[in-house]
Amino acid sequence: MSTESRIEQALIEKLVELKYTYRPDIRDRASLETNFRRHFEALNRVHLTDSEFARLLDSIVTPDVFAAAKHLRERNSFERDDGTPLYYTLVNIKDWCKNNFEVVNQLRINTDYSHHRFDVILLINGVPVVQIELKTLQISPRRAMQQIVDYKNDPGNGYGKTLLCFLQLFIVSNRSDTWYFANNNSRHFSFNADERFLPLYQFADIDNSKITHLDDFALRFLAKCTLGEMVSRYMVLVASEQKLMIMRPYQIYAVRAIVDCIHQHSSNGYVWHTTGSGKTLTSFKASTLLKDNPDIDKCLFVVDRKDLDRQTREEFNKFQEGCVEENTNTETLVRRLLSDDYADKVIVTTIQKLGLALDDSNTNGSNKRNYKERLEPLRQQRMVFIFDECHRSQFGDNHKAIKEFFPNAQLFGFTGTPIFEQNASYQQIEGQQASYKTTADIFQQQLHAYTITHAIEDRNVLRFHVDYYKPEGKKPPKPGEPLAKRAIVEAILAKHDAATNRRKFNAVLATASINDAIEYHALFKTVQAEKQAADSDFQPLNIACVFSPPAEGNKDVQQIQEDLPQEKADNEQNPDQKKAALKAIIADYNAQYGSNHRVGEFDLYYQDVQKRIKDQQYPNSDLPHAQKIDITIVVDMLLTGFDSKFLNTLYVDKNLKFHGLIQAFSRTNRVLNDTKPYGNILDFRQQQDAVDTAIGLFSGEASKPAKEIWLVDPAPVVIEKYQKAVAAMEQYMTQSGLVCEPQAVYNLKGDAARIEFIRRFKEVQRLKTQLDQYTDIDEVQKQQINDILPEDELRSLRGSYLETAQRLKAQQGKTGKDADVAQDAIDQLDFEFVLFASAVIDYDYIMALIARYSQQTPGKQKMSREQLIGLIQADAKFMDERDDIAEYIGTLEAGKALDEKAIRTGFESFKAEKHARQLATIAEKHGLDAAALQTFVDGILRRMIFDGEQLSDLMAPLELGWKARTKAELALMEELIPLLHKLAQGREISGLGAYEQ
Repeated sequence: MSTESRIEQALIEKLVELKYTYRPDIRDRASLETNFRRHFEALNRVHLTDSEFARLLDSIVTPDVFAAAKHLRERNSFERDDGTPLYYTLVNIKDWCKNNFEVVNQLRINTDYSHHRFDVILLINGVPVVQIELKTLQISPRRAMQQIVDYKNDPGNGYGKTLLCFLQLFIVSNRSDTWYFANNNSRHFSFNADERFLPLYQFADIDNSKITHLDDFALRFLAKCTLGEMVSRYMVLVASEQKLMIMRPYQIYAVRAIVDCIHQHSSNGYVWHTTGSGKTLTSFKASTLLKDNPDIDKCLFVVDRKDLDRQTREEFNKFQEGCVEENTNTETLVRRLLSDDYADKVIVTTIQKLGLALDDSNTNGSNKRNYKERLEPLRQQRMVFIFDECHRSQFGDNHKAIKEFFPNAQLFGFTGTPIFEQNASYQQIEGQQASYKTTADIFQQQLHAYTITHAIEDRNVLRFHVDYYKPEGKKPPKPGEPLAKRAIVEAILAKHDAATNRRKFNAVLATASINDAIEYHALFKTVQAEKQAADSDFQPLNIACVFSPPAEGNKDVQQIQEDLPQEKADNEQNPDQKKAALKAIIADYNAQYGSNHRVGEFDLYYQDVQKRIKDQQYPNSDLPHAQKIDITIVVDMLLTGFDSKFLNTLYVDKNLKFHGLIQAFSRTNRVLNDTKPYGNILDFRQQQDAVDTAIGLFSGEASKPAKEIWLVDPAPVVIEKYQKAVAAMEQYMTQSGLVCEPQAVYNLKGDAARIEFIRRFKEVQRLKTQLDQYTDIDEVQKQQINDILPEDELRSLRGSYLETAQRLKAQQGKTGKDADVAQDAIDQLDFEFVLFASAVIDYDYIMALIARYSQQTPGKQKMSREQLIGLIQADAKFMDERDDIAEYIGTLEAGKALDEKAIRTGFESFKAEKHARQLATIAEKHGLDAAALQTFVDGILRRMIFDGEQLSDLMAPLELGWKARTKAELALMEELIPLLHKLAQGREISGLGAYEQ
C-alpha cells in the first residue's frame, strides 16, 4: 500500500470514529446520484419519479459556485410532473447537526474530457460539501491550491456538471501539514505573475496554536456538528462579488465569544484584533448572527464617521447590499430603530448619527426632530451595540449616553490597538494633554486577542524594517528632535528607489504639523527642479499632499477632524493662510493629473488621492507612472484605517507613540508577495525607545521576544544568510560536477537536479530582493553584497533560472506516459516568477533601451548587445518574447540610429515575419495550404475562441477518414498550441483546453 493510500485509510478510520458513515460502494457518478436521491427523498418526505429526479438534477447542477452555495443554504421550489410545486431543501438547514454525514474515497467522475479521481469527499445528506486532497510530499500551499484550480479549469471537469458543484471547502494535507480554503468561481482564483495574498488557512486553537496534523484537524474541524457550523455559520456569501469566504479561526472564536456573552446575558467585552486582520468582517458577522436570536430586540453595528469613507462603505455593502445609507440621515436611523420589520433588526449606523438620536437638544417637533422622546418605548429593550475601532477619541460621551438611555444594553468593541493604562494619557497635540479611558474601563473584559504578533507569525501581515536615520555632523539632534527639512528631502530622494523596489510601491511622509507639510511640499518641488536642471537623467517623484482645511462650519470637515487632533488644532491658527496653501497644493495636483478639484469639495480631492495611491497596483504599461503618486505628504490623514497593498514605505518626521505609532507603521505591512518582504519605516527622529515601548505594549503574549517577531533581521544578518545561500548553490553545482556559472545550469542532468537548482537559486533571489529594499546599507556593505555574487553574474543566473523554470513548468500536470519520474516533485514546484520581474523594466522601457542602443556610436557604447540581451532574459515578464527580442536586437546595427517608434514598428514586423515563417513550416509539414492555416490562426486570435468546426474545415482538403483525421488534428495542434499561446500574449483562448490534455 502506498504512503498516500495509508494516509487516506487512516483518515477514513478517524472519520468513522467521529460517527461518519463510510460508503465504499459510492465510487462513480451514478452511485453518488442514487445516494443523493435517497437522502433527498427522506429529508423532504417525497418520492420522485425518475423523470422528476432527472429534471431536479438538471435544475440544481450548475457551474456557478456562488449560485450552488446559495441553493445549498436556502429553501427552494420545484415543479413536479403533475404541475404542483415541491418546496424543498438539500440539507437540514435549521439544524445542520441532524444531517447524515458520509465519507467516500476514490470517487471517479467521468465527463466529456475528464476522468478525475478524487481522494476523499465528505457528503452532507448526500451532497458533496468537502474535498480532501492527500499528498506525500511537503506541501507548497500555493501550489496545492493551484493544482485544484487547474483540475477545475479542465474542460469537461466534474465540478460544474455534477453534484460536485456544491463543494464548499477544499482541504489539502500530507498528514503532518493541513491547509483549507473555500471553493469559488474561477475569477476569484487568480494565479498570475503578480499573485496576491491567498485566502488559504491553517486551523488554530483559541490561543492561535496551529492545529496542522490531519488527525487533530479532523477531530477539531471535521467533527459533524463543527463542520456543519463552519459551512452554515462561518462561511460568508459576498453577493456583490459573487464570492465565498470562510472566516479565519481567530474571527470565529471572537464571534463565538460575543454570541456566548449575549446568550448568558453577562456583561460587555472587547475584541483585540490587530489592524489588517479583517475586523470589519468579524464584527459584521457577529451582528448578523444575532438576527436570529429571539432574545435580542435590536443589534446596532456602530462605526466612526472617519471609517465611513468610500472604502469602508463599500466593504459593508459587500456583505449586505444597501446596509449603509447616507451618513447624515438620523431620521432614517430612528425610524428603523422603531420598526418591527425583521430586515431592520440589524442596523449599521455611525457614532455621530447615534449621538444625534440620543441628544436632548434635538426636540424641534415641527421637523420631527424629537428623536429621544420617540425612542422612549425602546428604553427597556435588549439592545446590542457592536463598535468598530472603539478607541476613537470622542467615544466616551456617546458611550455614556447609550448606557443611560438603554440600561439593558450590552456593548462590544473591536480594536486593533486597545487603550491601556500606559497609553491612556499622553501629549497628543503640541502643548495639550489628551486623556482616554482604557478600553477595559469601558468594555469590562477582553473576549479574544489576535495581536500583530500572531498576525506576523501567520504571515497575515508583514514584519517591519525600521531605519533610524542618523545624520552626519558633530552635533546630531537628540531623539525626537527634528532635522533640517532639506536634509530629509535629500535623504528621501536618495533612498526612495531602494525602499520602494524601484518605485513598484509608494510611500507616505508623516509630518508634525500642517505648516511642516506645506513646507515639505514646496521643498520637494524646489529640490527636484534643481536636480533635473543638473542631471537630464533624473526622474522626479510625483508628490501629493493632503491635510484637512479649516472647517468654517462645514459639517463633513468637522466630522473628519474629530479624529485628526493635530490638524484640528493647527487649523485654529491662521486658518486663511492654511486654506490658501491647500488651494495652491490642490492647483499643483490638478496640473499634474489633469483633475479639477477644489477646497470647497475637499472630500472628493481626498478620495482621489487615496485612489491614486491604490492605482500603484497597475503596471506602467496599463497606467502611466505620471498618473500615480510616489509620496503622499500627510499630518494625521491616512495614518489610520487606510489600506493599500502597494504602499510599503513610511517616512517619519513627527513624534509618534503607542497606538498612534502602531497604526501609522501598519499602513505599510499589508501582504502582497515576495517582492514586498516587509513594511519599510525610515524614521528621521530616531525614536527607537518609542518603537520598543509600543512593540512591548501591543505584542500580547508571545512565544519569543516581540522585537524578534515584529522586526526583520538587521542588514548584516541578511547579508550573512545571502552569502550562505549563494555558497549552498555553488556547492550543489560543484557536487553535480559543474562550475557555478550561468551556462553550466543547462548541463544539469535530469529533472531532479534542475528542481534542486530552482529551489536553491530562488532562495538566493528572495534574499537579494530583501536586501535591495534595505535603506540603511552603506557603501562597504553594498560592495560586500556584490563580491558575494557580482550583478552581471546574478542577472545571467536569473536568465538560466527562468529558462529552466519554463521547461519544468511545461511538464507540470502531465500524467500517464507523459509523466516524468520526478513528476510529484515537479507538480509541487512554485516558481514565484514575481521575484524575477522588475517593476521598472517593462515593454516601453526595453523599446526605449533598444532605440538608445541603435543610436550609440561603435566603440563608445554605454551598453553592449550582450548586456542588453542579458537584461531582457533575466526578467520574467519577457519569458514568452525573450527569444524574439534577442533575435531582433541581433539584426540591428549599433550606430544606425533609429527612434523608438521605428524600433517598435521594426520589432512588430520582425515578429509577424517570423511567425508567418513558422506557420508556413507547420503547414508544409502537415500538408496544409499556408494561407489557409494563417487565416485559421488569425480568426482564432481575433475572436480569442477556438472553433473545432473550423479546424475540421481546415483539414477537409486532406480527405482523411475519421480516425486518420483525428490523429492528424492532434498532431497539428501539438505544434500549433505553443505558438497560439505565444501570440495570445497571456490572454485565454476559449475552447483550446480540449486539445491540451
